[in-house]
Amino acid sequence: MEYVEFSGKTVDEALTNALVALGTTSDQIEYEVVEEGSNGIFGIGSKDAVIKVAKKSSPEDIVKNFLSEVFEKMNLEVEIITKVDDIEGYIEVELKGPEMGVLIGKRGQTLDSLQYLTNLALNRKNDNYMRVKIDTEDYRRRRKETLENLAKNVSYKVKKTRRNVSLEAMNPYERRIIHSALQNDKYVETHSEGEEPYRHVVVTLKK
Repeated sequence: MEYVEFSGKTVDEALTNALVALGTTSDQIEYEVVEEGSNGIFGIGSKDAVIKVAKKSSPEDIVKNFLSEVFEKMNLEVEIITKVDDIEGYIEVELKGPEMGVLIGKRGQTLDSLQYLTNLALNRKNDNYMRVKIDTEDYRRRRKETLENLAKNVSYKVKKTRRNVSLEAMNPYERRIIHSALQNDKYVETHSEGEEPYRHVVVTLKK
């Protein structure tokens, strides 16, 4: 955060000068008092008040700055596109670049980790909690479709063999997709077993 000094006869006047110069409001800045200022004696030896002022970073700025630092350390060229949904309270981030497979990782694990860390970075400095959703090359939608198809195929297998089927370990989001895909099935039901990060979905026949 970059601070700029402003002065005035009083702290309040210095603050007003800062707001006018920066074209913002008091809730959008942070400031520190460097010098309280004094009137002196009969005006002799008076000193102006001095404050250091910086504009607060927006949630989008925090997200972009954090991701930019990560990608710089990874030596990756990535375009970061953000969109804020104030109603739902989240920031949608789309990443574009020539090496997006590296960021997706095996079954999206790298992308999930990046999303988790970005959420931590944002909400450590943000008074109002906001979620961050990160995607690239439409991976989230494609993965969701893959899991929904998997759920249907496993459901068919359980009905045919009348034996339970345990799926591979998945994160909570992916497990929810499986549960949701089969929640209205008349013949099978789902539940999760195991401890993270090995927790997995089990599909069974309804009794």
